[in-house]
Amino acid sequence: MSSTTADLPQRNQSKVDPKNVNRAVKSLLKWWDSKSKTENDGFVYLTVTLKRIPQLDRTNPLMIPLPHPLIDLAAEDSPELCLIIDDKHKNKITKEAALKKIEAENIPITTVIKVSKLKSDLRKLEEEEKRFELYFAERRLMPILPKLLGKEFVKKKKNPIAINLRHGNWKEQIEKACESALFFVGTGTCSVVKVAKLSMGRKEIAENVVAAMNGIGESVPGKWKNVKLFHLKLLESLALPVYQSVA
Repeated sequence: MSSTTADLPQRNQSKVDPKNVNRAVKSLLKWWDSKSKTENDGFVYLTVTLKRIPQLDRTNPLMIPLPHPLIDLAAEDSPELCLIIDDKHKNKITKEAALKKIEAENIPITTVIKVSKLKSDLRKLEEEEKRFELYFAERRLMPILPKLLGKEFVKKKKNPIAINLRHGNWKEQIEKACESALFFVGTGTCSVVKVAKLSMGRKEIAENVVAAMNGIGESVPGKWKNVKLFHLKLLESLALPVYQSVA
């Protein structure tokens, strides 16, 4: 028996005006086209201003699914993804076992680092100018990683994403992160989220922005009632308003 509309759960109506988003995207792309393109950051950012600081785990991001992922796992020039494993725990997964599983299940991890050698291995990789799109880490390592990685690492927005290596599906967890905008909650009411790439078309960028705004508005504590402002910007551009809450 088919369900009627009345039987289906009602989703909150979107508060996003696509026209505002399209205007902002068009203006930013026009500004970008006028530049010399010497900047190496080709991303579009959404600045989120909340009314109250949310009480959320600051080490793990909210994952907001995007229609056009920022990381293309199917690309010929596949992205570099790093996994940090806990080799100190009595129930540890060895590096050899992790690499074997990654190869057998076609998991898109390119480098595995043991937490006992984290600092030395990262330094070596940086000297080789190896750049990772994302870092993942065994969930139980998350409380100690900020101290091990240092402030500069966190400043560069390279916070590792926790995954469950014991019971979760590794590939599924990694693909979900790669297909999402990662909203790390800041210590204040303002946060910045990477939502699109300038290499995308204007329509794709706008669709990602709308999806990110709706996802954040539905995911933060207090939902839309706690969202004050959304602005859209490039790395060195002005921030253009795309949403303001009505008092």
